Amino acid sequence: MSLRRPIVLLVPVILVAVGLGLHDWPIDSDRAQAFVGRAFENYGLTLSVAGPAHLTPLPLPKLSFERVRITSDGGGPPLVDEGRLGIDLDPIGLLTGRAAAGGLHLAGGILSGRAAAWSGVLVRLAERARSGATPHPTRLTVTGGRTGDDTARDIDLDLSWPSWSASAEGSARLTWRDVPTQFTVAHVRPNDVVLGRRSPITGAVTWPNGSLAIDGTVGLSVSGSGWPSLAGQMRGETRSLPESLAWVGLKVPLSPLAGVFSLAGLFESTDRSVSWTRLQLGLGRSMLEGAGAVALGPGPAPRLSVQATLAAETLDLGPLADDAAQLLGSGPVPLALAPMTGGDLDLRLSAAAGQAGSVAVQDLAASVLVRDGALEIAVNRARIQDGLVKGRVTLARGADPAETEMRLQGSLDRIDLGGLLGGIGGARWLIGPAQGQFNLEASGCDTVALLAHLGGRAAVTVASGAITGLDLADVVHRNGTVAPGALARRNGRTAIERAAVTVRFTDGVGEIVEAGLLGPNIGANVRGHVSLPGRRLDLQGDLALRSPADPSRGLLFAVSGQWTAPAVRTTAHVEGPDAAAQAGEGASPAAFGPPDLQGLAAGAQDLPVNARAYAP
Repeated sequence: MSLRRPIVLLVPVILVAVGLGLHDWPIDSDRAQAFVGRAFENYGLTLSVAGPAHLTPLPLPKLSFERVRITSDGGGPPLVDEGRLGIDLDPIGLLTGRAAAGGLHLAGGILSGRAAAWSGVLVRLAERARSGATPHPTRLTVTGGRTGDDTARDIDLDLSWPSWSASAEGSARLTWRDVPTQFTVAHVRPNDVVLGRRSPITGAVTWPNGSLAIDGTVGLSVSGSGWPSLAGQMRGETRSLPESLAWVGLKVPLSPLAGVFSLAGLFESTDRSVSWTRLQLGLGRSMLEGAGAVALGPGPAPRLSVQATLAAETLDLGPLADDAAQLLGSGPVPLALAPMTGGDLDLRLSAAAGQAGSVAVQDLAASVLVRDGALEIAVNRARIQDGLVKGRVTLARGADPAETEMRLQGSLDRIDLGGLLGGIGGARWLIGPAQGQFNLEASGCDTVALLAHLGGRAAVTVASGAITGLDLADVVHRNGTVAPGALARRNGRTAIERAAVTVRFTDGVGEIVEAGLLGPNIGANVRGHVSLPGRRLDLQGDLALRSPADPSRGLLFAVSGQWTAPAVRTTAHVEGPDAAAQAGEGASPAAFGPPDLQGLAAGAQDLPVNARAYAP
């Protein structure tokens, strides 16, 4: 008999057997549950099945259960509920009568999102490793899972720990708080970790706005708090720090002021804190280096605490300058501190050079302190235009939670006004070194209310300076008018030996307590009020020649109106027998000078708006 005929007859038998082996065969659910339940007991778990069970013999024996529930031996809410569970059975274990699970596959189902609920499983895994028990599930997959509170959904998880390898790896895709997220981890040696040894680890998490990766070692926490101990290199970046922090559920102080953010450095974590002995931090276009630490407080809504000492060669202060400009705008800007004080911050900052808009800053040393309901920014030292600036602003929650209290104090020392005005894009109409002090306080729920309640005192002095583009002595000689074309040519100049102004603020209105100018050829005094809420000037003053040849000639002037378009009116004032004749050269005193300054205003019409600053 030919051998070909038995082989031909054997093929369909094999195909039938394989087909039967690949088929899902219904079996008794209670008996199957009791059989595999012993494997779950080894890990402190209890399996309950509410649906049918099936057995698939090939390619490896596999049991499938519908509508399963998995709970811990200690009771409590289920760890897994309403899922379809597949269990790969170890063929060798079956031969010995044991239900050893080679792989677990969960489709659908509701997973517990509480880390503490899974602690019992981790403890039992550690006990088995210490006792020398080597069998363990070699693969765990989850498809289409979700947490009970829908914080995470569309969970696809794949963990692999081959029986012949000491290392495990895994990956996960899910939608976390409506943001697609991916996790990867590799090179972890679970047995080393549970036995108290350190294990290598590489891991990463990515989301649409950023990523975070670590490469180092992992071990159990020394204090036994359950938080792993990590050490190594960390790299992270995000296109929007506020959005990323809100997504994670953390509140970092001053995070609304940050945008593009990156970090890289050598780190170590213990319990609920992370410290960087070497840290490189990117904020917008600035790169800072130093050291820092982050600690997470206790409780279900932990408060974050950040400490850092950072230095930069060049620091971009433009975003802070833009935010400050918005606070000084005409519209109300809320001053709620809650978004800025969602955590604690102790920051020491230094920079060799900085740029705040168009203003250059050198040798900057500053600090930022944030506590619950309070914010303090101190400029301990900053050199601007060859001068020194120091200041401190404190914002605190008032007795009314809707209000914010502000205290502002500082000093200027030999600031070059001409360079400063030019740096901010204005005309260099006033030059010379300035010194001053200010001490202000206010309270309000927005910037408009804050200005309306401003109180305090400010004083500025300029010595050995000049007003450029305007000769005040010539204006007095011309009874309040400017020589034709003088403003356009800017060839006038008024030397200043000393100029000083002191303003006392009450409810946003500044009273000029003392203001005067003294030059080689002219002297001036000013009095009046400045309204911050109304953005209005109401000033009166006088100019007088100091020339021995004509000491009696002078000029009275008034400045009133909005800051952007003040009206200046003058009238000549002469003492002595020629007073009536010389006063007639100007406008009538009743009108307080020529209407619209006559020549002065006419000459100014062809100049930019900031040329009004040249008016006395």
